[in-house]
Amino acid sequence: MLTPQLINWLLLGFLVITWGSSFMVTSIALQGGLSALTITISRIGLGAIVIVLFAYSRGLRLPRDVKSWGSFMLLGLFGSALPFILITWGQRSVTSASTGVLMSVMPFVTMLIAHYFVTGEQLNRYKLLGFAVAFSCVTVLLNPFGAGSIDLLGALAILSAASSYAINTVLIRLLPTFNPLIGGAGMMICASVLVLPFVIFNGQNIIHEISLLATPSAVFSVMWLGLMPAGVASIVYFIVVNRAGPSFLSNCNFLIPVVAYFAGTLILGDDVPPSSLFALIGILTGIVLTRIQR
Repeated sequence: MLTPQLINWLLLGFLVITWGSSFMVTSIALQGGLSALTITISRIGLGAIVIVLFAYSRGLRLPRDVKSWGSFMLLGLFGSALPFILITWGQRSVTSASTGVLMSVMPFVTMLIAHYFVTGEQLNRYKLLGFAVAFSCVTVLLNPFGAGSIDLLGALAILSAASSYAINTVLIRLLPTFNPLIGGAGMMICASVLVLPFVIFNGQNIIHEISLLATPSAVFSVMWLGLMPAGVASIVYFIVVNRAGPSFLSNCNFLIPVVAYFAGTLILGDDVPPSSLFALIGILTGIVLTRIQR
């Protein structure tokens, strides 16, 4: 019989594998002929449908006041629309393995922002030491003169996406509190609204692109990204928070970059610079340091 703690770890494992492999799946979609905007709007739109249907099946309803939707718009911008666009655009020139390494800086950016805006989240010497270790590793990884170094613009786009997620994490603490499922549904709906004008302005014919230009693997990949990482995994995320709390969920910060790195190198055969593994180990060490509470 499964114990509650074992169930929590199984759910966490599902999240780690689903989110950690999403960078690899994004690379497959890009290589299969889909544009960054098409992948983004499809992922957000499918994710929104999954979360809204699940929330309504539980008897929950979206609010109708302007203040709530203003909050959803901010969360949709920094939690979905902006990072999804930046990650997908950056992965045109950066491997999925290196993307996972770069995204692991998110807890450090969150820590710095929270120091100034969230009560009780002040920096201490261990957090500063962890940040210094992680920053040094990222600097090595971005060295444009290093052998096999990664594309600088693509890497900066991915680091900006990590910073966007960090801002969203702080906003969740500062904005009015919603039922997690309603907050997720409103966020994804607003993210779709924010991305759609860019799709229209760019003249993207999504149906034509998916049905005629993309490979079958690319179509499957974008459906997976929308239904699983953006949809089902978001629901599981809320379940884990309610069952085990946010501190338990923070273990994802250690595990997702590892899954992303090895999924890219072992499954896709990503050609990553030698410094990537060193940077991954250093950044994870930095995360450990920030969790010391003395």
